[in-house]
Amino acid sequence: MLRRLIRDLRRLSREKRARIWADVADRLEAPRRMRAEVNLSQIERYADGGETVIVPGKVLASGRITKPVTVAAFRFSRSAAGKIAKAGGRALTIRQLMEENPTGKGVRVMA
Repeated sequence: MLRRLIRDLRRLSREKRARIWADVADRLEAPRRMRAEVNLSQIERYADGGETVIVPGKVLASGRITKPVTVAAFRFSRSAAGKIAKAGGRALTIRQLMEENPTGKGVRVMA
């Protein structure tokens, strides 16, 4: 599943000339211990309300989130996805975000 996602990210990056997808693919290719683990408190601190954030790793539920933020990640902890939804945001997979926003405009990478 991960290999297919990385391949699709690279293909989309070439087709749409969107460097963000190649960057996310590079980060996902890293060893598992080097992938990003982002807490909700970090998203709350650095993302604005209504913004789209991509995490090339796992989103963890430590902290709280009060802003409606769209978060796309490779994996979510169950409670993190619930907290995002409760704050009025959306928790998406990276593939879903690729389909919604193939050019990657207005997306911030948090790693």
